[in-house]
This record gives sequence, structure tokens and C-alpha cells, in this order.
Amino acid sequence: MRLTEINFDGIVGPSHNYAGLSLGNLAATAHSGDVSHPRAAALQGLAKMRHNLALGLAQGFLLPLPRPNGEYLARLGAEPATARGLTAAAWSASAMWTANAATVSPAPDTADQRCHLTPANLVTMPHRAQEWPDTARQLALAFADPAHFILHPPIPPSFGDEGAANHMRLCDGHAQAGVEIFVYGRAGGPFPARQHEQASRAVARLHGLDPRRTLFIEQNPAAIAAGAFHNDVVAVANARVLFTHAEAFAEPDRAYLAIREAFPQLELVEVPSSAVSLAEAVRTYLFNAQLVTLPDGETGLIVPMECIESAAVSAWLARMTDGNGPIRRVLPVDVRQSMANGGGPACLRLRVVADPAVVDPRFLLNEAKAALIEGVIARTWPEQIDPADIGNETLAADVIAARYALLDALDLHELG
Repeated sequence: MRLTEINFDGIVGPSHNYAGLSLGNLAATAHSGDVSHPRAAALQGLAKMRHNLALGLAQGFLLPLPRPNGEYLARLGAEPATARGLTAAAWSASAMWTANAATVSPAPDTADQRCHLTPANLVTMPHRAQEWPDTARQLALAFADPAHFILHPPIPPSFGDEGAANHMRLCDGHAQAGVEIFVYGRAGGPFPARQHEQASRAVARLHGLDPRRTLFIEQNPAAIAAGAFHNDVVAVANARVLFTHAEAFAEPDRAYLAIREAFPQLELVEVPSSAVSLAEAVRTYLFNAQLVTLPDGETGLIVPMECIESAAVSAWLARMTDGNGPIRRVLPVDVRQSMANGGGPACLRLRVVADPAVVDPRFLLNEAKAALIEGVIARTWPEQIDPADIGNETLAADVIAARYALLDALDLHELG
């Protein structure tokens, strides 16, 4: 087995729009009603994947889900002309943020030495709660080998589970046993806490994790109230490094102590509020970055361009990389269409530690396949969508045809 970390990015769907459906996601609500650009959004996401391929990182992808979801509307007895909010939910392209697709425990961490995946139920937000059945179908195809993967059903909907966006892993190497950290919320002022503690504990039990190497840490309610609707808006981990805002956790000193006890090799990079305020961290998505181990062994931070354009954040990043800390390179990418809907580089990817040879190759990216996907997007994705057009039958037909064109190009007709 050649275990490596593979980032599976969501291809931005042809129905990408700004309907402002996500309470607590400040970017999404701020841009509610804006005209979106699905073609540009999908090409930006693909450019990020190519950027990471060029760095020498393993890259996969997941496909847009069927939208508009007519079955969803039918089960609710909703008509597009009269149920505008439900119609917008049925058109949502939010599955592009695959950090919410599932929670993944690599084989070195589990009792049966297989990689375990649990699709997130996403029950807190109606537009996202419809995603898991189609997401599970993709995961079942991509990770079909039962000798190496176990795909669980989602946690029952009484307990909100939002997937890998609230899960971190520390390790000496991706192929070695690690410490898994589940971050849950309790309260967030006017906003819901989306990750429930009992959902996290259930995932850990189902994955067969060693309790001595499994931690459950509460997210700071103030961070949720500030717009950190998932933990990955304020903290990210990779290998030995935890990169976090000082206000990420409810009891940071206690959290760091527990992490060090379970993983003494921890390299902590904490950004103080005096350098970058919690509000600026949320606005720029500094921590919704991809923290990666580059082929030369250095740790790199793939950040949205908004970080470079922020005086406070860019100054911090310059000091950080000029010092002797573990993060040596900052690599900016342009994902502005996703950012405007509340998702940075880390939101767009699900990390799976596996041998690429046991993954369905149709879900793995190379340059030739990237060019193929780019061609389909350029030909078929709508150039723009005005929220007033959501529910339009002609636009719906175009969106459906665009997705089918991509499935056909990638020989993934099972997802039709």
C-alpha cells in the first residue's frame, strides 16, 4: 500500500447561484441576490486543482449533484412559482464544498485498518440536507473496494453532522497512525451550532478509532457568532502542524494541552487576535486554507487571494514565513466565486488518505482529464445566473444538460 493524501475537490455545478440560504455564513448572506457566474466559478475551482497538481499533490474530484432536484420539491409538494425558497434550495450547488461531504478516518487510525467514510447528514440547513444520498452514491463508486474502504450511512438526523469541516488529523506521516480531533459547537449567539458533539462521538465509534488518540473539543461560541459556521473557518491541521486563530476554541489552553498529551510532536501556529481579528480571519478565510505537505517535505498554505489583499493578514503571513516556524510557503489561489458564497480553498476539498491504485481512476485528476473537464465547462456551463431566473424551465434544462455532458465525458453514467 502506498498511502498518500488525496484532495477530492468538488467541481462547481452549473446551477451555482447566490440565494443566501445559509444562516450564519456571512459571505453567503451578504451576496444574496447577486448575479453568479457558474462557468467562471467552475473554471476557478478547476484552476485550483491544476495548481495543486503542479505542486506535485495528488488530486481527485467529485461531480456536481443532480440539480434542480425535482424529487426534493415533489416530496414537499412545492411548486417553483410559489415556493421560491424551496425552489432555490432545490437548485443549490452547495455540494461543491466537499469538506462537508463526509468525515474520513484513514486506515492507520482504525481498528480494522481500512479507511472509513461517513457521509455528513447536513441536517441543520434544508438546502444541504438533501445532498447526502447523491454524495454517498459517488463515494460508493470512488471507494468501492471493500478490502480498503468502509462506507457508513450518515448519522441519524437528530444529531447534526457537517463532515470533515469540523475534523482535523495530526500525524508524523499520512501513512502512520494519527490523532483525530473532532470539533463541535454548542451555541453561536444568533446562529446555529451545526456540528453536534454526539454526532462526532458516533462517527468516532463507527470508525473504530482508538479513544486514546481521539479528541473532542468545543468550538468557541464567539467564533460561531462571528461567522465561523464550521471549525475550518478558524483552524486547520496537517501532519504535525495545527494552524489556528487564538479564538477558535472555547478553552484554547485546555485544548492545546489535551492535543499535546495525545500528540507530543505538535507544532502549534496560533495567530493572535491582535495581529488578525476574528472578523478579518472570517472575512478573508485565512484558516479555510489548504495546509499541505509538499513533495520536498515543506509545509505550504494554499490561501485565497483575499488573504494577500488584506493588510493585516498579508503582514502576518510575511512574518510567519520569514521566521523559523513550520509553515514555509504561502500559495494564493483565486476562488472568488466560491468565496462570495462562503467557501474558501479548504471548503472545496475532502481529504482522503489512501493508495491511489485502489481508488476508481475516473475520480482522479491528471492534466489530460483537467483539459477535458475544462472543455465541457466552457461549452455548457451557464455564464451567469440571476436569482430571479431560478425556477426557469429553459435554464433548468440547460443546467441538467451541462451536468450530463460532464458525466458523459468522464464515463460516469452511473451517476445519471
